[in-house]
Amino acid sequence: MLDWIKVGTLSDIPRLGARTVETAQGQVAVFRTSGDEVFAIFNRCPHKGGPLSEGIVSGKVVVCPLHSWTIDLATGEATAPDEGCTRPVPVKLVEGEIWLELKAGLKVAHG
Repeated sequence: MLDWIKVGTLSDIPRLGARTVETAQGQVAVFRTSGDEVFAIFNRCPHKGGPLSEGIVSGKVVVCPLHSWTIDLATGEATAPDEGCTRPVPVKLVEGEIWLELKAGLKVAHG
């Protein structure tokens, strides 16, 4: 079973920035675009496991800080010619609050 869990507010994340959330499933990176859209993906590049939360956000992609792989924030897919995927996490923005859909009963620690 999945539950929606509040993990912060839009103002907690700078535009074109990210914050991390620790879950029992692993670290999730929550991104904010220049247009105030919010995306969440697991914080691990499919190439060498780089911390995507430390990458550069441009449009709706993030560039991994280790080897410049570009990852689509909505799908977690690497863009061609690279191949691979990190898992996206359902996220919603409700009245300025950020909610992630995670397994029921999980505790969340904010990073």
